[in-house]
Amino acid sequence: MGPPSSSGFYVSRAVVVLLAGLAAALLLALAVLAALYGRCARVPPSELLHRGVPGAATSRPSTQEEPRPTGHTRPTREPAGTTTPGNGRPPGPWDQLRLPPWLVPLHYELELWPRLRPNESWAPTLTFTGRVNITVRCTVATARLLLHSLFLECESAEVRGPLSSGTGDRTAGRVPVDDVWVAFDTQYLVLELGGALQPGGRYELQLSFSGLVYQDLREGLFFNVYTDQGERRALLASQMEPTFARSVFPCFDEPALKATFNITIIHHPSYVALSNMPKLGQSARRDANGSTWTVTTFSTTPHMPTYLVALAVCDYAHVDRTERGKEIRIWARKDAIANGNADFALNLTGPIFSFLEDLFNISYPLPKTDIIALPTFDNSAMENWGLLIFDESLLLMQPNDQVTDKKAVISFILSHEIGHQWFGNLVTMNWWNDIWLKEGFASYFEFAVINYFNPKFPRNEIFFSNILHNVLSEDHALVSRAVSLKVENFTETSEINELFDLFTYNKGASLARMLSSFLNENLFLSALKSYLKTFSYSNAEQDDLWRHFQMVIDDQNKILLPATVKSIMDRWTRQSGFPVITLNVSTGAIKQEPFYLGKVKNETLLAHNDTWIVPILWIKNGITQSLVWLDKSSKIFPEMQVSAYDHDWVILNLNMTGYYRVNYDTLGWKKLNQQLEKDPKAIPVIHRLQLIDDAFSLSKHNYIEIETALDLTKYLAEEDEIIVWYAVLVNLVTKDLVFDANSYDMYPLLKKYLLKRLISIWNIYSTVIRENVAVLQDDYLALVALEKLFETACWLGLEDCLQLSRELFKNWVNHPENEYILLKI
Repeated sequence: MGPPSSSGFYVSRAVVVLLAGLAAALLLALAVLAALYGRCARVPPSELLHRGVPGAATSRPSTQEEPRPTGHTRPTREPAGTTTPGNGRPPGPWDQLRLPPWLVPLHYELELWPRLRPNESWAPTLTFTGRVNITVRCTVATARLLLHSLFLECESAEVRGPLSSGTGDRTAGRVPVDDVWVAFDTQYLVLELGGALQPGGRYELQLSFSGLVYQDLREGLFFNVYTDQGERRALLASQMEPTFARSVFPCFDEPALKATFNITIIHHPSYVALSNMPKLGQSARRDANGSTWTVTTFSTTPHMPTYLVALAVCDYAHVDRTERGKEIRIWARKDAIANGNADFALNLTGPIFSFLEDLFNISYPLPKTDIIALPTFDNSAMENWGLLIFDESLLLMQPNDQVTDKKAVISFILSHEIGHQWFGNLVTMNWWNDIWLKEGFASYFEFAVINYFNPKFPRNEIFFSNILHNVLSEDHALVSRAVSLKVENFTETSEINELFDLFTYNKGASLARMLSSFLNENLFLSALKSYLKTFSYSNAEQDDLWRHFQMVIDDQNKILLPATVKSIMDRWTRQSGFPVITLNVSTGAIKQEPFYLGKVKNETLLAHNDTWIVPILWIKNGITQSLVWLDKSSKIFPEMQVSAYDHDWVILNLNMTGYYRVNYDTLGWKKLNQQLEKDPKAIPVIHRLQLIDDAFSLSKHNYIEIETALDLTKYLAEEDEIIVWYAVLVNLVTKDLVFDANSYDMYPLLKKYLLKRLISIWNIYSTVIRENVAVLQDDYLALVALEKLFETACWLGLEDCLQLSRELFKNWVNHPENEYILLKI
C-alpha cells in the first residue's frame, strides 16, 4: 500500500474567533463545523502531482500486518566465482527480462540438502547444496542456453542428449559446455555450448550448485528460530513466489513454463521433510564427516510452475483428517498442537475443499494437503500445491481469540489460499501482468465460501469492509495503475514484486464481483467452469477468460449486453482509476467522469479522457429496477426522474456491486437525506453505508460540499447498524483529527454534535460487552467496528466508555485465564 494521505489541518485565527461566537447554537455550529471539516479534509490539488503510485504489499491487503524486521537481506552483488557480461559482451538475450523461447522445460529431478541441524547456535545463515536435472525440449536451434539463477554458485554443468524415448531417458550423448557465466542484473545463468541443440530434440541439463539460507528472510529458502516446549528450535521453509525459485535452484522461472517435479530433500534424521506431494520413500546418506542424514523422496507433481515448488524441514507435530479420501494435515509447534490451537483450521479446511470442488465441478487433483504454520512468515500465507504455508498467527486459535475476529480472519485466508488451488495452481496466468486472474478471483471466492458456511453473514457489507473501501480510497485516475498491464511495460524483476498490491487483490475481486452482478451467478459460474476445465494444468491470459464469458453469453438470450464482454471489461482492467457517476434526478441525466484525488473545481487537472461501459443496477423507493448501461460519457434515463414535490428517492449502484462512486444533484441528495430522517430503515443497510462513504469521499475531493455529507449524519441517533457508524467515524474522526494539536477548536463542536447521536449505538454494545460479550464472537462486523467506536467515544470524553475500559482492563488483569477482553480495544 502507498503512504497514508497527509491532509493535515489549518484553521486561521479569524475562524477560531468566529467559532467561539457560534458554539452555542447547534445548527450554526454544524454549519461552521462543515466549513472547517471541508477545508481540512480535502486534499490540496497542489499535492496531487507529488503523490507516488502505491507500492507493493507482500501479503493480502485485507489481512496485512505491519512487517516484522528481518535483520537480514540478501547480498547485492554476484556470488563469488561467477562472471557477468562486461563491456566485452555484445547486447543479447541476457539483457531481456523474459526468457528466449528456445527451450521448454518438461521435468525436473531436484535434490536439495540444507545443512540444518538441531541443538545448534544457529548463525544468521546456513548453507545448502543441490542438484537438478532438467529435461527440456528444444524449439529453436541454439548453442547458448539461458535459465534463471540468483545468488547460487554453479559448481558443475553438463548437457546430455538428444534423449531417446526408448532408453528411459538415458543417453551416452553429451553436448560440450564451453563456458558458464551469470548475467546478474537479469538473473540468468548462461551456458555456452560447443554444439547446437536441435529443434524437436529432448535434452537434459545437469547442474550442481550451492547457496545460502537466511534467517527470516522469507525469500527462496529461509529458516525460523523459535521456542517450543521450552526449547529453542529451528525449521526451514520456502517461498518461491513470484521469482524466488531461481535463488533455490537453476530453473526456467516463468509461470507459463510448467513442468513436473521429482523432489528429494536431505535432512537431519530428527526432522520431518514436507513437499508438494506425499512421501515416496526414505533412505540414509553419510556426509564427509560420517554423519548420517535422511534422504526423503516425494512422488511426482502435476505440471506446475516453479513458483509453486514448496518444501519444509521441521520438528513439528500435526493433526489430520480425511476429506473425500484425501489426507489433510496441519503442522505446527508441538505445544500448539497439544493445546488444540490447530483444530479450528483443520475442521474448516476439508469442507472448504469440498465446497469448491462442487462449485467448480473439478476435483482437487493432489492426493494430500499439508498446511504448515510458521512462527514468522510476513507473506501471511502461500498457496503452494499440496503444501500451504501460513504465518501461525493467521492459522492457529489462541484461548483469548474467542471474542475477536480471529475465526473470521482464519476463514477468509484459508478460503483464499484454497481457492488458489483452482485459480493459480490448476490454471495459471500466462505471465505476471495478469496476476489478477488468480489473486482477484481467489479474493472474490473468499466471500462465496464464507457465505456458504455462514449464510447469515452480511456478505455485501463485509465485502465493502474487507475489500472495496480500501481500494476505492487508493484508486484514482492519475496515479494508480491498471489491473492488467502490458508485458512489454516490464523491464525489471522488481516490478513483478510490486504487483502484489491493492489493485491486484481488491480491485481484481471487485471487478469479478461486478461482472457476476451484471450477468448472474449461474452464467458467471458456467463461464468460470468452462475456463477452468479448458486451461487445467495450463496457462491463460485475460482474453482467454473473456472468450469463455462471451461463449456463455452467446448461448443464451436473456442477458443482453451493450458490447462484448471483452469491450466492457477491458475498460475496467486496462485503464487506471474508476468513474464518478452523477445523476441529475430532475432530468434523469447521468454522466460519468474519472475520479480524481483532489478535483480542481471548474478546471481539468490533467488530461484523462477514459470512459467506461458502466452497468447501473439501481433502486427507486426501495424497489429494485432493471439494469441500465451508461456506455458513453452521458445519457438520459427518464425513469430516474424525481419530482421536487413527491417523496420518491433513487439510489444507483445496487449493493455497491459496481466499481464506482455515485454523486447526485442537490435535489437527489436532499431526497435521500429526507428519507433517512423520516425512515432510515427503508434504505437498506448497504446503501446507508454507501451514501455515507460516497458522500464523504466526494466532499473530501471537491465533488460536493461538506455540508451535503454532514446532512446525511443528522439521522444517526436512529442508526443501530454498527458498520454504518464505522463508515461515519472513519470518515469524520480521522487520525489526523485525533492527533493534530491544531484541531482543538473543532473538538468541542464535534463532541457536542456526535455524542448526542452516538449514545444509542454505544448503549447497545456496552450492554452486550458487560452482560454477554461471548455473543460477539459471531458478529464479524461488530468485531471490525468496535475498536473505532471505543476509540471515538473515549476520545470524545464519554464517561461510560472510560469506565468500561477500566472495567475490562481490571477484569483481564485479575483473571487473564478466563476473562474475555476485546484486545484491540
